[in-house]
Amino acid sequence: MLLAERAESERLRQIIRELQRHRFGRRAESLPEEQLQFALEEAEQIEAAGLAKTESPVERKARATKRRANRGALPAHLPRIETVVDVASTSCPGCCGTLHRIGEDVSERLDIVPAQFRVLVVRRPKYACRTCEDVVVQAPAPARLIEGGLPTEATVAQVLVSKYADHLPLYRQAQIYARQGVNLDRSTLADWVGRAAFLLRPVHERLLDRLKGSSKLFADETTAPVLDPGRGRTKTGQLFVYARDDRPWGGTDPPGVAYVYAPDRKAERPIAHLSGFKGILQVDGYGGYKVLAKQGDVRLAFCWSHVRRHFYELANPGPAPIAAEALTRIAALYRIEAEIRGRSADERRAVRQERSRPLVEDLEPWLRTKLQLISQKTKLAAAIRYTLSRWEGLCLFLDDGRIEIDNNVVERSIRPLALTRKNALFAGSDGGAEHWAVIASLIETCKLIGVEPYAYLADVITRIVDSHPNSRLDELLPWTYPATPNLKAVA
Repeated sequence: MLLAERAESERLRQIIRELQRHRFGRRAESLPEEQLQFALEEAEQIEAAGLAKTESPVERKARATKRRANRGALPAHLPRIETVVDVASTSCPGCCGTLHRIGEDVSERLDIVPAQFRVLVVRRPKYACRTCEDVVVQAPAPARLIEGGLPTEATVAQVLVSKYADHLPLYRQAQIYARQGVNLDRSTLADWVGRAAFLLRPVHERLLDRLKGSSKLFADETTAPVLDPGRGRTKTGQLFVYARDDRPWGGTDPPGVAYVYAPDRKAERPIAHLSGFKGILQVDGYGGYKVLAKQGDVRLAFCWSHVRRHFYELANPGPAPIAAEALTRIAALYRIEAEIRGRSADERRAVRQERSRPLVEDLEPWLRTKLQLISQKTKLAAAIRYTLSRWEGLCLFLDDGRIEIDNNVVERSIRPLALTRKNALFAGSDGGAEHWAVIASLIETCKLIGVEPYAYLADVITRIVDSHPNSRLDELLPWTYPATPNLKAVA
């Protein structure tokens, strides 16, 4: 009786520690790079201010020389506006003779022109016949996304990128535009977004179809708060995420991600979304995917990162020798994965068979032994049971070099959704959440492959408005557009 009470007490304490960590602590198991950069920004600003205050002219000149040597050249595609700073006189100050040019020093500085609105005026002359009174000839009006509306397709693309790539809610965009003297109501911007999303739906559907044609996908889901007017509050919808990224093993299919909104998390949702898919689905512990796998066309590969997270939550608050040992064993698998990332699937499989399989085979009996020694009501027991119940799927990566050790590819694709969700708080309706899924799919796929999202969306919207045939939708997928060098896929 006493042992049971102690076990229950420890379980409740662990729950309290988890809640405290969730409420006050860091969510990630490692400190994100962006958080480190925030701290470095402050330190660099303080250092720069101190140098500006104390350094001598000689030190300032030496620092400027070093800065020019280290910063590299500005991009060649940027326009250059040259200014010549010449001497006041070409007469020699010594003998008054004429000076001749022997060279020049050239320096470049990065300038910026803030985004500006402009008005495109389209004039369509009318012609009439002096003989035939009822004849009037005029060129047809160019097609528009919004008939009779103000925006060009490029303007709408900018609104979409600002909302879904830069995570600026529409009301903030309206405030930015108002500072430039252009008053656009938030509801007007929302109308533009809705029309563009409707226009882009066939491209989104084609993107998902192409992803489902792969032999391996990643899948995950995240919440999407949606306004529920009838109840005066929000309801919880789901954004399902399906991603492909074969670059770690040298696959030739381009990476991509498709989001699909659903009003709930029922197992029938991923079954409907992945209709026709046959292959390996790398997932977390959500039970809906198991229902899909029972149909026979899909094999589930589970995620070691989720396994590690359960033990990390136990080891992080304080001494937990079993959880800490589990983390150490899992870390050894990840060190091997870091070494073989980028190699071919066959090479990865060979290394895993030689080095990773013995570690995994030792881990299972060790977990079963520890499970027998501890109370079954503890969080540690739950973590061990979570791992063992998914053991077959966790071991799948050992026999197939195409499979990743974890589901982090798709989890990285969820981060932009979380930022948009944080800034916008909720979608206004189920339809708004569907628009979110459509546009975010295209933007995030662009970011994955280094295509500039604004240029892509502006061109695709223009081509669809100009009656691009549905039979050639593949030409509108992000993969057909040229990548921008050094364009980093950031959230």
